[in-house]
Formats: sequence, C-alpha cells, structure tokens
Amino acid sequence: MKSFEWIYEHVVDRVGLSELQSRFDLVRTEQEIAELSDAFLLSNLSRRVFRAGIKHSVVDAKWPEFEKAFFGFDPHKVALMSDEQLENLMQNDKIIRHWGKIKSTRLNAYMVTEYIERQGSFAKFVAQWPCDDIVGLWAELKKQGSHLGGNSGGYFLRLIGKDTFILTDDVVAALKAQGIVDKKPTSKRDLAATQQAFNQWHEESAMPYSHISRLLAFTVGW
Repeated sequence: MKSFEWIYEHVVDRVGLSELQSRFDLVRTEQEIAELSDAFLLSNLSRRVFRAGIKHSVVDAKWPEFEKAFFGFDPHKVALMSDEQLENLMQNDKIIRHWGKIKSTRLNAYMVTEYIERQGSFAKFVAQWPCDDIVGLWAELKKQGSHLGGNSGGYFLRLIGKDTFILTDDVVAALKAQGIVDKKPTSKRDLAATQQAFNQWHEESAMPYSHISRLLAFTVGW
C-alpha cells in the first residue's frame, strides 16, 4: 500500500494540480450538514435513486417537476401519499415514470420521518455519523431505505456534501493495484479493509475522504 504522499505526488505529476483541484467535490462540515433541511436531503436522496441507470442531465432537467409532484419533498407529506396518488404520477409525463422508483420515494420518506422522530432530524443523523466508518453509514442506508444499495448511498452522501469515498471502477482498480482488495469490496471484511486504508491516508494528510477518493481514481484513470 502506497503512502498518501506517493499518491498525491504521482497524481499531481500526472494530471496537474489545477486540474486535480477542479475535480474535488464540495465537502460540508458536520454543522453545515446538520443545518440542512430534511426536504433537501430527501430530494437529493430521491434524485440519486432516479439517476441510477439514467443520464444524470435528463433527471436533473426534470427535477423541478419532481419537486412539484412530491410536495417539495416534505418528508411527512410524501410519507403519507396514498397508493392512488403514486399511481397517478405514472400519468405525469413531466417526470420519469418508473414505478419502482416512484414507490421507493415514499418508502424513503418514511425512513426519513423515523429518523426525525428519533434524532430530531435526518440531517443530524447523517451529520453525526463518523467518516472513519462511512461504510457503516452506507450499510445503514441500504438496510433502512429503498434502492440505496451498491454505490447509491455513497453518491447520495456526496450530493449533500457528506465526506465519503465512492467505490467507482477507477477507485476499485486503484485499491486492487495497492493490494488492499482483490475485487470490488462487498463483503464486510473487504469493506473494513478499504475503510482502514482510507482512514490511514486521511490520518497522513488530513484531506477529506472525498478528495482522497478522487486522487486514488486518478492513479489509474482520467
């Protein structure tokens, strides 16, 4: 496993510092995330679900209509939508009419309301989860939510500014090249090994996990 210093210098030599920095995603502080509205989180969570398998620009162009169709993604209002209301959305040609994903929006709204009841807000729950166990948060979202398996949980977190690495093809290839895993991490053991590697690089650099993830991807891809 290479040191953070080696990874950083290798990537800067390969792509240039300005290009690298332009690719870094926004990372919000714990306080900033905690102050986000739960409607904002549910909207972005739902946007990630609808983006899966579809060109992102297509989904984003329609998102204002999704906001109208789902009551501004107010979690309590969406959680109370009836089957008939959801079925009527299948006639709305201004949104993406995917029945499974439309149903998942209500399920995820219900999940959000449960965290609101237990912890005051879903945003606070997400904000307070430690980044040195971000794979644990992925697992929690997958277990409690709908259509949040694979990389979807990580991509949702990235959308709202929660610091997370993401297991893209390039990141997985780099992890394999570093001898950390021999295939895409899916088992608890491999995910723990991946988290441990990112924790070590984070300790060496104090750089956000999101930025380390981008650096690692650049060691093998562009």
